[in-house]
Amino acid sequence: MSSQTIYVLNGPNLGRLGSREPDVYGSGDLDDLRALLTAVAPDNIAIDLRQTNDEAELIGWLYEAVDSGSPVILNPAAFTHYSYALRDAAALVSKAGLPLIEVHITNPHTREVFRHTSVISGVATGVIAGFGFDSYRLALAALSFSR
Repeated sequence: MSSQTIYVLNGPNLGRLGSREPDVYGSGDLDDLRALLTAVAPDNIAIDLRQTNDEAELIGWLYEAVDSGSPVILNPAAFTHYSYALRDAAALVSKAGLPLIEVHITNPHTREVFRHTSVISGVATGVIAGFGFDSYRLALAALSFSR
């Protein structure tokens, strides 16, 4: 069975998980998320988890996913609500026939009104939100099941 890499890409401020509003985002950090996903990933799945506060870098990683034929789990964070450049790059993933699952730790629809709009959802294969780190686990399960 061949190995597959799944990109787990995270946008701005998610590098502060664990210390940033733990009452909202939980107490786990990105190392905890990496450990969770690595533990539950099937043996033939490699997790490539990354985080950036830079929109251009995140777009470049989506290009890299397309070029390598890798599915994507994307938490665009604040870019969710306004980055048409990120949306266009995410659309390239879908147009390449690769799944892209948008995830959110919280449920944006239960938060401030500006968080209710996602420019990414319309080009994503699916959206999972509101389950904490389990949003990522559920996305990984969906990708693993669909392979």
